Amino acid sequence: MGADEQDQVATPSGLPVAPVYHPSEMADEPASERLGEPGAFPFTRGIYPTMYRRRLWTMRQYGGYADATESNRRYRYMLEQGQTGLSVAFDLPTQLGYDSDHPLAVGEVGRVGVSIASADDMAALFRGIPLDQVSTSMTINATAAVLLAFYIVAAEEQGVPASKLAGTLQNDIFKEYIARGTYIYPPEPSLRLVTDTIEYCVHHLPHWNPISISGYHLREAGATAVQELAFTLANGIGYVRAALERGLSADSVGRQVSFFFSCDRDFFEEVAKFRAARRLWATIMRDDLGAVEPRSAMLRFHTQTAGSSLTAQQPQVNTVRTTVQALAAVLGGTQSLHCNAWDEALALPTEGSARLALRTQQVLAHETGVTATVDPLAGSYYVESLTDELGARAGDELARIERLGGALAAVRSGHYTRAIEESAYRAQQSVEQGQRIVVGVNKYRDDTPAPTGELLHVDPAVRDRQSARLADVRRRRDQQQVTAALELIRTTAAGSGNVVAALLVGARARATLGEMCDVLRDVFGEHQP
Repeated sequence: MGADEQDQVATPSGLPVAPVYHPSEMADEPASERLGEPGAFPFTRGIYPTMYRRRLWTMRQYGGYADATESNRRYRYMLEQGQTGLSVAFDLPTQLGYDSDHPLAVGEVGRVGVSIASADDMAALFRGIPLDQVSTSMTINATAAVLLAFYIVAAEEQGVPASKLAGTLQNDIFKEYIARGTYIYPPEPSLRLVTDTIEYCVHHLPHWNPISISGYHLREAGATAVQELAFTLANGIGYVRAALERGLSADSVGRQVSFFFSCDRDFFEEVAKFRAARRLWATIMRDDLGAVEPRSAMLRFHTQTAGSSLTAQQPQVNTVRTTVQALAAVLGGTQSLHCNAWDEALALPTEGSARLALRTQQVLAHETGVTATVDPLAGSYYVESLTDELGARAGDELARIERLGGALAAVRSGHYTRAIEESAYRAQQSVEQGQRIVVGVNKYRDDTPAPTGELLHVDPAVRDRQSARLADVRRRRDQQQVTAALELIRTTAAGSGNVVAALLVGARARATLGEMCDVLRDVFGEHQP
C-alpha cells in the first residue's frame, strides 16, 4: 500500500486513521477531567472502581423459541453450563400483541422467540428458576408493559415480591419506528406506555431497569458507530425528559435506565465508542438533565456481538468474528454480554452452538488476563484519539437532533431513518466494490458447501399446542373478573392513570396478551407508517 492509500484509511464510521499516533493527537483538556478514574465521573474508564477484578460481566445469552416449556428447558441447560443471566427472545405475535390462536399469528408462533400469551405461560417459562436469584432481560417493546405484568405475577406466584426482582425490559419504542418495525400504537401513546412503565418501576421495582435504550437495532439496520452512539443517547434524553415531565427526578430515573449496544468488527472503534458513550451520557445527565448523584449519571449497558456481521458463507468463521467482538466489548467495559452463535446466519442456535458461544465468554473471562486490570487500553494514543473524535462527532449529531425538536420529532420527521439508510447503502457499496473485505464473501471465497451440522427447526405444531393451552386458560378463569379487568385497562388508558397497574389486574385475572392489547388498540389506535 502506497503513502497516498495509507492516508485514506478510515474506520467504518469514516473517522480517518493515521499510520501512527503521538501524544499530540490527545485532547488538550487535562486527562483528569476527560478520563477521570474508574468508578468516578465522567466514567470514561468504567463505572466501577475495580470493574471485572471484583465481578465479571453478566453472561447473558439471548434465547427463546417454540413454547414456554421448550424455552425453559434451554434456559435451565444454559444456567447449568455457567450462564449467569437470562435474556428472553419473544416470537413476533407476542411482540405485536396477538395471541397464538389469532389468524395473523399463523406461521409465526415460536419461530423467532418464545410464545407468551398469558401469565400462565410466563410461569411455565421460569418454572424451576427462582426469580429472586436470577436477573432476566426481556427483549420486548410495544407489549413491554404487558409482559412485565405477566412476569410480576409469575414471581408473585413463586412467592417473590416485585421489589426483589432484578432485570431489564427493553421497552425502547423509538427504535421500532426507526429501524425494526414491531410497533403497535402511534408514537405519542407508545411513549406514554414507556413512561408509565418507568414510573411504575421507580416506585415498585427498585432493582429493575424499566428501559434499555437500544442502539443495537440501529446498528443492525446500517447505522455507523457515530450514529449508533448519537441516536441512542438522543433517544435516552427523550425518555428521561418524558419521565421528568411526569414528576420523577433525574436521579430516580437515571439509576434505572440502561443501554444496549452492538459490538461490530472494527475493534478499536468499538472500544472507543463505549468509552465515549459513558463520558457523553454522564455529562448529559449532570449538565442537561439535572442528575446530582454520580450513580444516576452512570451509563450501564449490555452488548451483543453484531448479528449483521455473521455470514452464511463459511459460517464457522463467525466464531472468530464474535470472539473478537466480545473482546472489544469487554475491553470497552460492558456490564453484560451476549455472544452470537456461529449458526445464527442460518437458523436459531442449536444447544451445541449456544454452548460454544457461552464458552467463548468464559474463555475470555478466565484464560486471557483481560480482567486483571481496569480499562487496559487507556492511554493508547490511538484509542484516546478515537474516543475523543467519536464523542465530538456524536455531540454534533446530538445538537442536530436537538434543533429538530428532540428524539420524538426526529422519529416523526424520518431524520433517523434517512440517515441510517444512507449509511447502510454506502456500507453495502463498499463491500460490493471490494473496498471493505468480508472474508468468505468478497474475498477468500470457498464455494464448497461447509458442514454445518444439524440446524434447529421449530416444530410447526407448536401453534396447535400453544393454542390448546390458551383455550384451557380461558376455560379455567373467572370471566367476570377478566371483563372487569379489561374495562379497568380501558378507562385507565383513556384517562391519565398508570396503565401498568391496570395491566397487572388483567394479568392476575388471566386476561391474555391479545385481549389487553386489543383494548389498548381501541383507545390508542394503531400506527400507520
